[in-house]
Amino acid sequence: MTEQPDLRASHADRDQVVEWLRIAAGDGRLSAEELDARLESALTARTLGELAELTSDLPVDPAAASSPGIGAAPAKDVLVIEQKGGQYARTGPWVVPGRIELRPKMCDVILDFTDAVINHRTLRIDADMRLGKLIIIAGPGIELDIDNLTLAFAKVRLRGDRGDRSDRRRRYGADPSDVRPLRIEIVGTLKYGKLIERRARRRRSVR
Repeated sequence: MTEQPDLRASHADRDQVVEWLRIAAGDGRLSAEELDARLESALTARTLGELAELTSDLPVDPAAASSPGIGAAPAKDVLVIEQKGGQYARTGPWVVPGRIELRPKMCDVILDFTDAVINHRTLRIDADMRLGKLIIIAGPGIELDIDNLTLAFAKVRLRGDRGDRSDRRRRYGADPSDVRPLRIEIVGTLKYGKLIERRARRRRSVR
């Protein structure tokens, strides 16, 4: 916690805590509801003490601080997925990196972007995947590009795709003000497996 809790917070201080909270949610430390509540409090906080309270139960690396009172953990720019057998899933408010190295064997991988925290416009997935499924749960603003993916005894099922691979890019239309655009480029090799794109499920309104 900062030694000057009554010191007025700057825009940079608030932005830093917002990023920190998003990373914590992506690591599974905060639920989606907790993240929403804390983000709202962070954006309206007036002092460093108020910001510090929002992260008091989260691990802190003081050496990573770039402002007087608040520390911040850097976002991971590369996610490496290496698993043999079973299933690997990224769901909820996880932080989308700039690149994913995908090297599983006999393993199904699920990447759900429904509630993901998107800080990049492009995600590159370098795949060396064998005997498994890669399931992409996309949504508004998501564009999938597999033009440079090599398939060996593998199948692809994209939304709206009936087998014609001449146009492998699919985009869901939505109000631009409500989405963060993301272009997913999948390159590399998929052997004896499947690539499946699914549309994100719509949340039911609570009455």
